[in-house]
Amino acid sequence: MGEFCHVNEIIGMETPYNYRNKVQAAFGTDRNGKTVCGVYQSSTHRIVENPECFIQDETANRIISVIKKLLKSFKLKPFDEVSMKGFLRHVLIKRGFKSGEVMVVLVTGYEDFPERRSFINAIIKRCPEVTTIIQNINNKHGSLVLGDKNIVLYGSGKITEELLGFKFQISPAAFYQVNPVMTEVLYKKAISFLSLTGKEIIIDAYCGTGTIGIIASPYAKEVIGVELNSDATTDAIENAKLNDIKNTTFINADAGQFMEHLSREGKKIDAVIMDPPRTGSDKKFLSSLCRLSPQKIVYISCNPETQRRDLIYLRSKGYLVKKIQPVDMFPHTNHVETIALLKKGQN
Repeated sequence: MGEFCHVNEIIGMETPYNYRNKVQAAFGTDRNGKTVCGVYQSSTHRIVENPECFIQDETANRIISVIKKLLKSFKLKPFDEVSMKGFLRHVLIKRGFKSGEVMVVLVTGYEDFPERRSFINAIIKRCPEVTTIIQNINNKHGSLVLGDKNIVLYGSGKITEELLGFKFQISPAAFYQVNPVMTEVLYKKAISFLSLTGKEIIIDAYCGTGTIGIIASPYAKEVIGVELNSDATTDAIENAKLNDIKNTTFINADAGQFMEHLSREGKKIDAVIMDPPRTGSDKKFLSSLCRLSPQKIVYISCNPETQRRDLIYLRSKGYLVKKIQPVDMFPHTNHVETIALLKKGQN
């Protein structure tokens, strides 16, 4: 990344342990028919148990352990991906570090849930910090953890978390940064890169549940969030209402197509914040972004390789990379989150 400009020193985490607010465990059986739960070995579906993972939330680790014991007590079997028989495929835990709220998602192969009420009561009795429990149905082959159908078994089906003074609702499938401590560092730095005056119209592309757009809203005239996932867009709209934010609009659409539409209408956009998935942005999105021609772009990425590829394209269209700031969002892994500031045609 040094080919573009000076790269600042990585901002590290003061206490880099048990930071993951989202923990998921796959369930299966070993050769002896014993229930095992943990993570998949790289490039396989062999489950490796990790009951004391030092980057995962300790509360989540304990809840997963409780559920594993309850499976045996209730004589429920893990789901078998070969025979497509059995019950529990995965457990997903999400915890609000500031709110203290805890979501448990039981991913099952089928909707039938023997002794459902007793099983749920047993979880709540042993883990009173749990505030909502959802059954997610996934009866398809493949590596995706969550299926399309959710059944709320206890609580509201969502949890609320606080981030930089704002509240956000989190649903089972909604994307939310896994390290809440460093997310605040990341977002504050990204917004500071824009040097907002309160007069700017901003697009938050790939906005998810609206976190960064809502946090930026007090410093801008208007924020337009664009997200392809309809559930996330619904959450973003609700999050804006939850925080009484009046200057945000969230659109359920393909970000590239939406920006192309705005450029045809002659809509003036001052800045774009983009936080694409690991695969980066495609040429269609980037060309639409260039046609929209914002003066500033803040590009947040969890994959420096695809970010570099996209920065090369944007540079070829007249944008200069002015700042690059890595943030250690994933301590004890080889991943890093990187913020890049681009300005149009400025030396």
